[in-house]
Amino acid sequence: MMLKRLFVLLPLAVLAACTTSPLGRSQLQLFSDADLSQMGLAAYDDIRKKQPTDANPAANAYVRCVADAITAVVPGNGQSWQVTLFRDDSANAFALPGGKIGVNSGLLKVATNQDQLATVVGHEVAHVLARHSGERLSNQAVVDTGLQAAQAISGSMSPAKQQLMGLLGVGAQVGVLLPFSRTQESEADLLGLDLMARAGFDPRQSVALWQNMERANSGGPPVFLSTHPSSGGRIEALQNRLPQALELYQQARAQGRKPACRAP
Repeated sequence: MMLKRLFVLLPLAVLAACTTSPLGRSQLQLFSDADLSQMGLAAYDDIRKKQPTDANPAANAYVRCVADAITAVVPGNGQSWQVTLFRDDSANAFALPGGKIGVNSGLLKVATNQDQLATVVGHEVAHVLARHSGERLSNQAVVDTGLQAAQAISGSMSPAKQQLMGLLGVGAQVGVLLPFSRTQESEADLLGLDLMARAGFDPRQSVALWQNMERANSGGPPVFLSTHPSSGGRIEALQNRLPQALELYQQARAQGRKPACRAP
């Protein structure tokens, strides 16, 4: 009887949970912002317990400078954001619901200036703004016909908890690679480009960053590209949006937003 009731109620819940992404795409969102924030904070705390942090003061100040400039222009920004620099040679980063950002020290070798680092940070924050984690969790919950994945955040690092953290976007940190879809990646690219431009970072450097990513690690793609698959048209899509982003960039500069973050 309970199973029958679930199959009756689930379609109604799905219909009620249909929302629209910042770029106008239909999304399924079964989880509230409070739910997502709680899961994001728990995942972030778990990563901080397991991943060593980088204590270099100059590197930390640099990453915080870029992240602070990006999050300062987040639409409707009503929360504080925390950024942590992890001691990890892989060129990777992530952002989680609840205002948490993680950057690996290895990314600073690939993102060679503040604008390129802002490309990555903006991209990751855009995933949060577009609620991509909630969308993936919602889709998984429908497949599971339940919310086991959301409940798995407590306790030890079980397979269910690893899956949840992968769905939130931190799979590389827990050994589970669950990449965002190409559609979500494309949205994060374009939204992130606008975000970095509004913060006063040069959006033209986004193309150089992705070129650097592709050249990094001749033996194979860097972790960032492994967990964030790149379509052949990624750079082309960025170039097509550059005229709009450059207008935002020029407006930001005219309004005094001129980040001067010094790389270590």
